Amino acid sequence: MIKVYIDGASAGNPGLSGAGIFMKGYGEAEQLSIPLGVMDNHEAEFHALLHAVKICKKQQLSSVSFQTDSQLVVDAVEKRFVKNKKFAPILQEAIPLIDSFELFFIKWIPSSQNKMADKLARDAIQKQ
Repeated sequence: MIKVYIDGASAGNPGLSGAGIFMKGYGEAEQLSIPLGVMDNHEAEFHALLHAVKICKKQQLSSVSFQTDSQLVVDAVEKRFVKNKKFAPILQEAIPLIDSFELFFIKWIPSSQNKMADKLARDAIQKQ
């Protein structure tokens, strides 16, 4: 199973933002820094989720385990609902993709265990 670490970061709230995605499994690792433009930190977290899910589908992965330090994203995916109307369309785009995996897990981890994804998200901000 592939482990996918995701994080969103913003330089300001709102401000220039980025998504960091670190994927590892089967002896390989992939690192992605995706510039997102201007948005707030929580919105960047949801975009990191969506980008990572799309990448996993494009790579035709069937079983994935997502790790994030955003409790908001974990709760939204598990409940399939988010109150904030700004995040709802992003979540609604991600849900059918998530449902198409044979196995999909999402788990909250402390920031200290998500340092690589955080670094990649911050690198994405610098690319803009």
